[in-house]
Amino acid sequence: MNFQYISLEQQGNVATLTLNRPEVHNAFDDVMIAELLSALEQVSNDANARLLVLRSNGRNFSAGADLAWMRSMAAKNYDENIADASELARLMQNLDELSKPTLCLVQGAAFGGAVGLAACCDIVVAEAQASFCLSEVKIGLIPAVISPYVMRAIGSRQARRYMLTAERFNADTAKHLGLVHEIVDDLDTAVTEFASTLCANSPAAVRAAKQLIADLDQQPLDDQAQRLTIERIAAIRVSAEGQEGLSAFLEKRSPNWKKDS
Repeated sequence: MNFQYISLEQQGNVATLTLNRPEVHNAFDDVMIAELLSALEQVSNDANARLLVLRSNGRNFSAGADLAWMRSMAAKNYDENIADASELARLMQNLDELSKPTLCLVQGAAFGGAVGLAACCDIVVAEAQASFCLSEVKIGLIPAVISPYVMRAIGSRQARRYMLTAERFNADTAKHLGLVHEIVDDLDTAVTEFASTLCANSPAAVRAAKQLIADLDQQPLDDQAQRLTIERIAAIRVSAEGQEGLSAFLEKRSPNWKKDS
C-alpha cells in the first residue's frame, strides 16, 4: 500500500514504520492517523514481523498535532471533535496493544501527541540531543487522549509537573522519568542490537509476556492475579513453542524459531 505521510518497510523480521512529513516536523493530522492505523493492522497480521520499529525522517521525531488540523477541528462541533479524538485514541490503543514488540527511536523534538506515541511503545531509545514536551496547555488544550499512556510511563506525580508546566525536558530527564529506556549515539545501531535480542526469543512467549504485563499492570497482587499468572505459565509450558524451548535448552541446541531471525 502506498502512503502519503508515512512509509512501512520490512527487512527480515523487522518492520519499520516511519513518519515522513519532515517539512512540518512530522506533525500528524487525520490523514496520518488513518495511515498509521492501517500500517499497524498490516504489521499485526504479518506473521513474519517480529519487531516493529517506529521512527521518523528529518531533524525531529514529531511536533505532535498539525496546527492546520487543530485549527480545522476548532471549527467543528462537539460531536465531530468526539469522532476525531476517537481515531487518535484508537491509534494510541492499537500501538500500545500491538502483539509484537515495539521500539521507538526519538531524535530531535517529540512534542504533545508524539510523547504519547513514545509512551505506547515497549522500548524507547533516544539520541542525547532529543527533547520532550507535553505542550498542550500552552495553547489552551490538555494532553487528554495520551494521558493514560504517559502517566503509566512517568507516574502521576511527574505528570502533575510536566502536564501543567508544559516545560521542555531533555533525554536525560526523560530517562530518569521512565519515558526513555536508553540514550544512544546511533539509533541505527540500537535497532540492530534490539532486533538481534528480541528476534532471538520465542515469538509466542514474547506475545504472551506482553499480554501478561498488560493484564497485570497496576493490578493488586490478589488471589485473582496470582491465579492468572499460574494459568499463563501452565499454558505456555505445554504450548508448542514452550515445549520446543525447554527441549532445546535441555538438549543444548538452538530453538527452531532462531532459524528465522
